[in-house]
Formats: sequence, structure tokens, C-alpha cells
Amino acid sequence: MKYLILVGDGMGDHPLPELGNKTPLEAASTPAMDELCRHSTLFEVATVPDGFHPGSDVANMSLLGYDPAHYYTGRAPLEAASMGIDLAPDETAFRCNLVTLEYEDERTTMIDFSAGHISSEEAAELISAIQQKCGSERFRFCPGISYRHLLVVKDSVANLSTVPPHDYIGRDVTDHFETYLAARDWASLVLEARKILADHPVNLERIAQGKRPATGIWPWGSGKMPAMPTLKKRFNLSGTMISAVDLLNGLGVCVGLNIAKVEGATGYIDTNYEGKAAAAIEALEEQDFVFVHLEAPDEAGHQGRLDHKIQAIEDFDKRIVAPITAALRDRKQPFRVIVTMDHFTPLSLQTHTAEPVPALIYDSRQSSRISDHSLDERLLKGDNGLKQIDGYTLIEFLLEKEAHYD
Repeated sequence: MKYLILVGDGMGDHPLPELGNKTPLEAASTPAMDELCRHSTLFEVATVPDGFHPGSDVANMSLLGYDPAHYYTGRAPLEAASMGIDLAPDETAFRCNLVTLEYEDERTTMIDFSAGHISSEEAAELISAIQQKCGSERFRFCPGISYRHLLVVKDSVANLSTVPPHDYIGRDVTDHFETYLAARDWASLVLEARKILADHPVNLERIAQGKRPATGIWPWGSGKMPAMPTLKKRFNLSGTMISAVDLLNGLGVCVGLNIAKVEGATGYIDTNYEGKAAAAIEALEEQDFVFVHLEAPDEAGHQGRLDHKIQAIEDFDKRIVAPITAALRDRKQPFRVIVTMDHFTPLSLQTHTAEPVPALIYDSRQSSRISDHSLDERLLKGDNGLKQIDGYTLIEFLLEKEAHYD
């Protein structure tokens, strides 16, 4: 038996007047998911436990079968694991976004949490320049993918209250920015980085091309490395993580999964869908499990781009769900698959929400029609009859076995 979890990050949304009060997921053409749904067991899944911020770190940890209340220590250490960065006991990792901030009349506005989805190559030059001038025994900058980077900090200066920049798009963030300025070491760091970025050739070229420059750094999501038992130990399961983002790959490392390197995987609507699907199909030739994560719907939600969100959902269906399941059917290889999302990223809010998500589990051995539903938010309304579960238990239904926690 082969097992799959296919995640459209942030696919969930709220009804929109311009779609006749449908959500983007309802409005999108998703024939592959619709067909699976008609032959699936459906769930209402609480991926974000009470008291937790509705981040992709928490929600995807749940989908992998790990209770965040027991294992979550922060977002950045998961990204450090993906990047092969070992944290010493006295070190704390921070996610470090390259962002577009507007500074005017002593006020600071978050224009873009991604600096216009800056390329990895451009960003590497900027992070290298910041490390060269600002790096020290206390602060170490490590380049990642696109706008997503890492800052490793000695604990003597790591006690800092931060917020995710994607929660504040187009908003005044002066109070949050002043959190950095209130600490001497942090103040010199962010102000010097701002100065370096202002005159850097990469940014000057982006401005000349009509693109948003990276005008600041935004450290957030700090934590120490978590201690997580592997999926092999808990379920006797080996497999592969397929994602464009360090966060998911770091989760994969922490739970003992192989990490697929897919050329052209960007985390946005221009990602290499075919490469991701091919990597999943190849991994299942030798292994029993794949976790395929698509970031694009979430990024479109943060940007407030309805057109991009519908496109991302339709591409997820046509270029991820359809080819992977078709290949397994052609092999006549029995499989069970979860298709779901980690959280909602409503276009109207441009950030995550903690509401439950719909999920399906399809078993290729099941031929009879079970449901007339589609996999969308309507499943969560009223007395839907869906089994309501905690996110970290969903994998137990997929594998048809209980987890081992010792």
C-alpha cells in the first residue's frame, strides 16, 4: 500500500461577492479532487490547536501527525533543519524575511512581506552583503529561498517579541519595528541592514525594472531545535517530503523523511508542478509515503490576488493531484491519499485563520460512490455529518493504525 498527503497550502477561503458568494475553491475547476471526493471519507480537521497562531508550521506539523502542543518550538528551527544548520544549545533561530518597508515621518509601513517575491539569486547577494557587514559572534545570516532566510542568534540577545510580516501587509508596523529598535544590539542590526539595502546594486536594478526592492529585514518566528521522533519509529513509515519551502523541508528532516530537490520549485504560481509530481511518482517506486506541499494558493492569498489563487488551486488539481493519482492507478498499485489544506488564507484578510479545514481520504480499493460533495468549504457548514478530529490524528486514519509515542 502506498500513502500520500497532498496539501494545497492556504486553499481555504471565505465567500466572495465577485464570485457570487462562492469561495475560490468552489469557483475553481477541480475535476480530479471532485472525483476523489465522491469516493472518499470526509473529515473536518482542526489543524491549529487552541492557543496556537495559525501558521503553516503548526498546521503542517499537525498534518504530519505531530501534536504541536508537544513538539512545536518555533518556525525558524524547522527551516534551519532544512538548510542543514545545526543550532548549538545557546543559539536560537529566527526566520529573516527580506521585506519592502516604507519609512516616512517616523512611521513604518509593511508594503510587501516578500520584497516582490525576490529571486533566490538576488536575495543571496543581499543576505551575503548583510552578513559581511553585520555578521558577528552574536548574529549569523544564512541565505534561503526567495525572501525566506535565517538569522541565528546567541541567546543573550534572542529574547525578542516578533510578529509574522505577512499578517501586516499594507499596514502600519511602527510599533512592531520599534521592538527591534528598543534593544541596542537589534537596533544597530536592523538599521545597518536598512542602510546596506538602500544602496545595493541588486535593489537599484530592481527599482529600474519597476520591481519592489528589499528595503529591510524582518526577523520573526524564533525557536530552538525540536526533538521529534521519526515517522519510522512511530509508524514504521519511510518516505519523501516534496516542497519548495524550507519550513516544510525542515519538518521533513525532523521526522526522518527524504527531501526531494525539484529544480524550478519556487513556492509560487510559477513553480515546477510537473517536477513535483514526477518526484512524488518516482519516490513511490521505492518508498511507501510522500507528502507533497504546494505553497502557491497561500502566497496568492497573502497578496490578495483572486486570479492567482484560482489559478493555483486549478494547477494543484490538474498538475499535482491528477497526474500522481493517475500514475498510481496505471501501476495498479493500491494507494490511500489525503487531499487537504493546512489552513485558510482568506483573500479579504490576506493572512491565515485558525478555522477547521476539510479533508478527504481516498482508498483506491473503494469503487462505490460514497459522497456527492466536492472538497470545499461548504463541507464545514451546518450539520455536515463529517467526522471532526484533531489534525495530528488524521494520519492515523490514512495509515489505518495508531501512532507510537514512546
